Amino acid sequence: MKLYADRPVRRALQLTADLLALAWIGLWAAAAYALHGTVSELGGSGLLIAAAGDRVDEHMDAAAEAARRVPVAGDSLASPFSSVGDAGASLGEAGRSFQESAASAALALSALAVLLPVLLAVSVWLLPRLRWIRRAADARTAGELSPRARERLLALRALQSVRPALLAEAHPDPAAAWRADDPEAVRALASLELRRLGLEPAGS
Repeated sequence: MKLYADRPVRRALQLTADLLALAWIGLWAAAAYALHGTVSELGGSGLLIAAAGDRVDEHMDAAAEAARRVPVAGDSLASPFSSVGDAGASLGEAGRSFQESAASAALALSALAVLLPVLLAVSVWLLPRLRWIRRAADARTAGELSPRARERLLALRALQSVRPALLAEAHPDPAAAWRADDPEAVRALASLELRRLGLEPAGS
C-alpha cells in the first residue's frame, strides 16, 4: 500500500495535510476532555447539596424523635422537625439529581465537541486521502501488466479524470487517439494520469 506520492511537492502537501488533520483531531479531543472535566466539576456541587440535605434530614429526624418523647405535646413538637427533615431529604434528592444530570451533560457535550470536528476531518481529509491511496494502489497494480497494456489503462483513466485542457495538450483528440492506439498519445495520456496522482513512471 502506497501512502504518499513520489513527487516531492505532492508528497510534502500530503504530509502537511496529514499532520494538520491529526493536530486538528488532537486539539478537539483535548478540548472535549477539558469540557468534560469542567462540567463534571459543576456537578460536584450537587454532591455537596445532597450531603447537606442528608445531614439536615438526619438531624431533624433525630430531633423529631426526641420531641415525640415529650408527654402529651410530643407529636405537635415533632411536626416542625419532621417538616424540616422532609425538606432536607428533598434537597438531598435534588442534589443527587443535579449531579447525575451534570454527569450526563458532561458526557454528551464532550462527545459532541469531538464528534463534529472528527466528522469534518473525515469528509475533508480522510476520504480524499483514502481515494488517493486506492488510486495509487491501482496504478501500481497496473505495473504488473505489460508496459503497453499499462500505458493504455493509465491513459484511459486520464481520459476519465484529467482536465480537458491538459488532455488537449497531449493530443487534439485524445479519445480518438486512445481508440486508435496512437503510441505517443497513449504515452502522453498515461504520463498525465501519473502526474495527476503525483507518481513517477515505473522504474524511474
